[in-house]
Amino acid sequence: MSRLPASELLRQLRGLPGSVLTFWRRSLRTRVVTAIVLLCAILVGSVGWLVMSQITDGLVKARVEASVAEARTETDTARERLGSAGGNDFDPETQLRLLVENLVARGEVKGFEVVVLGPVRAGSNLGGVRTTPAVDATSVPVELRRTVETGENSLVWTYTRISYTPTADGSPRRPSQPGVAVGSAVVLPSDGGTYALYYLFPMTEEQQTLLLLRRVLLTSGLLLLVLVAGVAWVVTRQVITPVRLARRVAERIASGRLEERMHVAGEDDIARLAMSFNQMAEALQSQIRKLVELSRVQRTFVSDVSHELRTPLTTVRMAGDVLHDARASFDPVTARAAELLQTELDRFENLLGDLLEISRFDAGAAALDLEDTNLCDVAHRVVAATAPMALQRGVTVRIVDDGVFMAQADARRVERIVRNLVTNAIDHADAGGVTLRLASDGGATALTVRDHGIGLQPGQSAMVFNRFWRGDPARARTTGGTGLGLAIALEDARLHGGWLQAWGTPGEGAQFRLTLPRRAGDPLTHSPLPLVPEDVREGVT
Repeated sequence: MSRLPASELLRQLRGLPGSVLTFWRRSLRTRVVTAIVLLCAILVGSVGWLVMSQITDGLVKARVEASVAEARTETDTARERLGSAGGNDFDPETQLRLLVENLVARGEVKGFEVVVLGPVRAGSNLGGVRTTPAVDATSVPVELRRTVETGENSLVWTYTRISYTPTADGSPRRPSQPGVAVGSAVVLPSDGGTYALYYLFPMTEEQQTLLLLRRVLLTSGLLLLVLVAGVAWVVTRQVITPVRLARRVAERIASGRLEERMHVAGEDDIARLAMSFNQMAEALQSQIRKLVELSRVQRTFVSDVSHELRTPLTTVRMAGDVLHDARASFDPVTARAAELLQTELDRFENLLGDLLEISRFDAGAAALDLEDTNLCDVAHRVVAATAPMALQRGVTVRIVDDGVFMAQADARRVERIVRNLVTNAIDHADAGGVTLRLASDGGATALTVRDHGIGLQPGQSAMVFNRFWRGDPARARTTGGTGLGLAIALEDARLHGGWLQAWGTPGEGAQFRLTLPRRAGDPLTHSPLPLVPEDVREGVT
């Protein structure tokens, strides 16, 4: 088994967050199940915390009450014994020793530890610390000591941690444990000295009970979350699986497989949705077939009519040429009619040529003759060819960028695109000029044609490429071409795998941008030139 190189592994790790995010966005089931599990986790955690808090408070409170009651009983018993012994029966040291031994013995039976400190007040010479064997006197908190030593003989308590002295070799004798410390003071009758009694009640059982309860709650909570996740997964699967099937069927229908249908099972809402989807698909298939047939009939009609008109047009063209050549011998009215006939014949012939070209695109019969083409040379040829038209309109056409801007393209079709753009710009430039710009980079070559005419209204930048569409219906039909030039230019650009886009705004003119891939077949991802002109880009959103 071969190991991945470090660079490949690093690349995969860097791409992991993006893959996870993509999966999260696309998987509805994952989002739904995750949301349900999170909400249930919050609910279970809140309930568990509430239950744990209530039980903990109850156990601790019960343990404190029991400890205080036990300490009060032991203290009262010790005082009674000291009082019944009298002041002369035993010397102070014996009384203190008997007191401690009795308390330690009772503590071993009842499960508590004893610490005796004193004297805590004046009146005795017996000092020191006496405890249950192995109990560390530091288990008694300092604040509790201060309260007992300076206060009355009433009971006071606090929480503590009971610790034990180490063995001779320094190893711990017993682990420390939480507990309740209860303190009080007694007086020895023999010497009148006051001694502090501290009872240390371990809470080991309560701690074990809480640990067991915590494990039970945690285990049951996890099992509940797993169960909820499983139920959510099953439920969402029943709902999302038909949705995924509908998506797949919709994708197949979009790809052209119009006969695809969803499987209908049952009578629930999902089944009714599938039936409605199938009915919609049937209606779409019927409409698409009608449109396809209508389009086919239309293309056939346009192609047939265009071809059939060629023969009579040739005959009329021959007659028109004869009349136009002999117009000098006619009277003025007849000579003018011969000139108008020649002009309209030219327009009619151009229209037929454009219709034939459109029919080739519709039939999918258009093909490219690819070669390395310099778009700058194409632009210069177009500007030279349209110079008479520009001179007649008083429009200056200039090329800003000279150089080599190469692309693999059909030079004839590219020249036709540029010629259509330039003639359209000259026709709409009014008294302003027309500017051509070119740019190229490693992936694409672009050319823009900018005019400063009437511009385009909002929404017209896409409509300008429609067949027979005119931006200003009030303009005379004597201006402009057949109305198919930009539509043919768009089809030529698409045939190259390129873009032909338009921008315009009222009063600021318009700009058209042609973008072609440097190498035929490469996908376009950007254009070297902006669509919005630099002189207005900052003010246009």
